[in-house]
Amino acid sequence: MINFLRLKWVYFSVSAALLVLSAYSLFFNRLKPSIDFTGGSFWEFRFSQEVTKEDLTAFFNDYGFAFNQLKSNDGFLYVVSAPPLEQSDKQPLQLAIEEKFGQIQEHRFETLGPNVGKELLFKTVTAVCSTTILILFYLAWRLKNLLYGLGAILGMLHDSFILLGVFSWLGKFWGVQIDTLFVTAVLTTLSFSVHDTVVIYNSVQEEVKKSGGSLIDSINFALNRTIIRSINNSLTIIFMLLALVLLGGGTIRWFVVALLVGTILGTYSSTFLATPLLLELNKIFKLKK
Repeated sequence: MINFLRLKWVYFSVSAALLVLSAYSLFFNRLKPSIDFTGGSFWEFRFSQEVTKEDLTAFFNDYGFAFNQLKSNDGFLYVVSAPPLEQSDKQPLQLAIEEKFGQIQEHRFETLGPNVGKELLFKTVTAVCSTTILILFYLAWRLKNLLYGLGAILGMLHDSFILLGVFSWLGKFWGVQIDTLFVTAVLTTLSFSVHDTVVIYNSVQEEVKKSGGSLIDSINFALNRTIIRSINNSLTIIFMLLALVLLGGGTIRWFVVALLVGTILGTYSSTFLATPLLLELNKIFKLKK
């Protein structure tokens, strides 16, 4: 039987390093919110002929059009986010684009006011906080001990915080913005992180009751019994997400990247963080069997 917990301080050190890097980036670089949160205009259109991103950027600058982000994967389909743009301002801009590059086909245009963005941000924070609290009490009831729930929640928050840090770094170097799809990815990460942790904690409880041995032996036994299944389950998800990152469209790419990072973090934390945390909580609070 592999003694996973003999390396618990290595796991804690890895997590601490990732948390410090995430905190540093979130403090200094911050996140780059999309118009979903700040308000503004979203414009998606397609050219009939290929136009490079550099040429379109130069055109916008010459025209005097201030935009926040310009995205394209193929040189034909473009997505532009900008400060609020009225129809009366968009129409002459569209005519100027067509005069320069040829006809475009508009797929989507919408404008969100700043009040809508603030309301969405409030709802997002409320959703994350309420989900965390509900999961804590559900796990405390399901596992018959509040500290089991606390261990799972700490692992879950660890994953979510590092995911935010990763996207803060991506925003600094690649200009990646967070939107409502990113919120969906964060909430999915919360649930995925807890899923494997509950399976392992259940196995720990069963082994403690069955053998009456020490908690450290029960945790090692549970990890040896569940780790292969956890890794296999995660790999099936990771392979699918990798395929979407490589072959999927640009509009969902960073959403898929967020899911991929969250899946990897959830697999790591449920096995190598949540269980050592349970052991340390046991030492501090004398966890009941």
